[in-house]
Amino acid sequence: MTDEVKEQVKKEKAPVNNKEKKKDVKANPSNKDKGEIKQLKEENLALKKQCEELVEKVKLAQAELINYRKRKDDEISAFKKYCNQDIITDLIPVIDNFERAIKLDDNDLTDELSKFLTGFKMMYASLMEVLKKYGVTEISRQGEPFDSNLEEALMTDNLDNYEDDVVTEVLLKGYKLIDRVIRPASVKINKQTII
Repeated sequence: MTDEVKEQVKKEKAPVNNKEKKKDVKANPSNKDKGEIKQLKEENLALKKQCEELVEKVKLAQAELINYRKRKDDEISAFKKYCNQDIITDLIPVIDNFERAIKLDDNDLTDELSKFLTGFKMMYASLMEVLKKYGVTEISRQGEPFDSNLEEALMTDNLDNYEDDVVTEVLLKGYKLIDRVIRPASVKINKQTII
């Protein structure tokens, strides 16, 4: 065989270059390849949409968690702020009894009862100091305009020296814990014209 023939046989037997094959496929894709490309594009779009939905769900879950933490922090701070309310509510009738005992006329008592009353006054004063330490304040607004948020009107007066809806007498003191009314004051208010 001649050299020319040998070269021609080599060319025929030699494998086709892959790059040339790919160029042919890209230039002329078959129907099968077109369907596969379309399917892959659709899958890609579906996966992108699913990814976006999952990102939105994660953002929503994070926002809900932040809101939950804020609500819990608010609840805990409110609980801490007013945690003594139950015991103070139970002590208020004791304070009322102390005040009734202290109102006894000291001049009409024997020396022994007078000393006893002095001890009562000291106990009352120390109890009021403890309550003040924990944020308890009295609601006693005699001579001031009636405020339904702080007081309950139980009776009315018709006095000339007071304006309408002014507290003329505090029948039972009210109490506030920090900024919350735990017992409104029971009062008498003035009504110039009684209907």
